[in-house]
Amino acid sequence: MIKGVIFDMDGVLVDNRDAHIEAFTRLFKKYGVPFDREKFMPSFGMTNDMIFARQAPELLERYPLEQLSLEKEALYRSIFEESIAPTRGLVDFLKSLKEHGIKIAVGSSGNTNNVNFVLSRCRIAEYFDAIANGDMISHGKPDPEVYLLAAKLLGLKPEECVVIEDAPVGIEAARRAGMAAVALATTFSRDRIPDYDILVDDFTQLGYEQVMHLPAFADRPVQVEN
Repeated sequence: MIKGVIFDMDGVLVDNRDAHIEAFTRLFKKYGVPFDREKFMPSFGMTNDMIFARQAPELLERYPLEQLSLEKEALYRSIFEESIAPTRGLVDFLKSLKEHGIKIAVGSSGNTNNVNFVLSRCRIAEYFDAIANGDMISHGKPDPEVYLLAAKLLGLKPEECVVIEDAPVGIEAARRAGMAAVALATTFSRDRIPDYDILVDDFTQLGYEQVMHLPAFADRPVQVEN
């Protein structure tokens, strides 16, 4: 029986792919490093240390990771603050989960400042019972640490939780944590998202009943379309 829902943040609570890409583009340009969008996309959902190590290891040889991360995330927030909004249908879905007594957590690779930025600007902080973020873990996705921590903070077993994700590395983390997975086709197109239990475009296509019956869907993925 599902008792908790754990939400990834980037691409799930907010559709912010392009803001992150723009922030990395500006940062890399400043330091004279080319930014390859296609090369970057498989890293979406990982922590900054993993992204910089994959995309621009030469920068880590010249500058501290903390400096680069702080600068990139400040750029991201300045870019996104004018257009930030909850993903379509999110608030109604959160309300429905709360009405049915379901515990809710964030499980994000993002840092504390970014999580607080999203929850406060979207006015959804009140719906969350726990937060696990990139500042609280040693291993980023696809390692399952952040989702196992989120379940622990909710006081639930992994098998009692479902993860809502947008990125392949996040879905892998959910699977490795022993959790069901709902995928949102926000950051990636439907054909590039693997190993989900339910696939939707946004939260208007997802309801409480679907989530509660996820164990029955375990071996037959379902795509939901308008």
